[in-house]
Amino acid sequence: MKIALLLALLTVSECSSSAVVGWRGHNVTFSCRYDIKYHGPEWMCWNRGEIPSRGCDNPLISTDGRTVTTRASSRYQLLGRLDEGDVSMTILNLTQTDSGRYGCRVQIPGAFNDIKHHFDLTVERGEKQTTSSTPSSSSSSSSTRETSTEQTDNDTTGQLTSTETMLTSSSSSGQLEGSSVTVVLVCVLFGLIALVTAGAIIIIARRWKQINKIRQQQVHRSVQFSSTSSSLELHRRSAVENIYNIDTDRGGDGGEYEYCP
Repeated sequence: MKIALLLALLTVSECSSSAVVGWRGHNVTFSCRYDIKYHGPEWMCWNRGEIPSRGCDNPLISTDGRTVTTRASSRYQLLGRLDEGDVSMTILNLTQTDSGRYGCRVQIPGAFNDIKHHFDLTVERGEKQTTSSTPSSSSSSSSTRETSTEQTDNDTTGQLTSTETMLTSSSSSGQLEGSSVTVVLVCVLFGLIALVTAGAIIIIARRWKQINKIRQQQVHRSVQFSSTSSSLELHRRSAVENIYNIDTDRGGDGGEYEYCP
């Protein structure tokens, strides 16, 4: 029973294989899809050669289900709707060396649940035919579609180049503006420091003048007070001496006064 179940799982996990014919100088698309509504966005990769037991040992391009995460060359493109589970790979401008096996692997959680498809590409010379050799995976159906794809790729490259140029110019302008703003701020800061220093010096000078003036007034008042005290002391001494002289004159035998009975 276990052996039968294991064989069933291996059979389910076995990948399909399709033959694809492409023409040199043209594009070719390998079809690969999964049910994104059921599984949600899943990691996947395209491999050059046989798909290994895990991941991709020779990856060409990979995605996390929303955006492209790695790419070996700009010739490998995922032009389908990733949000709809279309992870088909397009190889641009085929060359003879592109012939060989390619593999698509969508990583689904769980044992032996990965979706795997193999494609055997043969690149031929000459004019491209309008019919496809396989229904599931084929090259582009018309030259109009190829021209549109190539023009879209060229337009995208031009837009990217223009965007990079604009970003570079904006970055340079931003750096120059930042330097100018820094210089202006430094000048304003030094100006404020100078104004504050000058104000402090003026305030200190005025305060010092007021202190000196107060000290001079105190000294002047002290001198006046000392002078006034000396004058008062002289007047007091003079008055005491006068009183003493008067008392002396009145003493003794009565002086010049006569006694009247």
